[in-house]
Amino acid sequence: MKIIVRTCPERIEFWKYLKSRLPRGTIFVCDGHKNAMFNFLNSLEIAGADPCLHLEDDIILTKNFIVKINAVVDEHPADVIQFFSMRKADLETGSRYDPGRRFMMNQCFYLPAGMSLAIREYYETWVNINGNKIKNPTGYDILMADYFHANKMKYWIHCPSLVQHRHGTSLINKKRSNFMRESMTFIDPDTE
Repeated sequence: MKIIVRTCPERIEFWKYLKSRLPRGTIFVCDGHKNAMFNFLNSLEIAGADPCLHLEDDIILTKNFIVKINAVVDEHPADVIQFFSMRKADLETGSRYDPGRRFMMNQCFYLPAGMSLAIREYYETWVNINGNKIKNPTGYDILMADYFHANKMKYWIHCPSLVQHRHGTSLINKKRSNFMRESMTFIDPDTE
């Protein structure tokens, strides 16, 4: 399984944190164009046909992150897996399948073999379908939800979340809350 972290020059401290905790061979894809969608599409191309764990740089990992990730992927190798969630059902229901149209948040997710390229190819169709109606051109979680919906797919939400979204101002949209984008199930932060 490839591991790809989408990052940008403004977040060098986040990059250092993740590099010290992720395995050798982790690929850091840096957005030098200030275009999050371009960086996302680039990461899908780099993943190629391989199964891939996709991460954003503004996260805190749980302790024993890779061990926990591998255990879940071993149980669901052919499923899309979401490792960060902020839904009420996370507390009430726990881990579960959810309809693909409800996919959201890109902090940490797994795509099985072939899926990264399939989503990359779907992007061209998605842009043509939505045209000027795309309200958030950096909404790659919306792209993914539309792809999953179009293909009648479900995805696995793993609880507890294995990453936490960091506090701070979004580089994509400064109007987003600094605190409202956190998982209620995240435990054991690896911050030492």
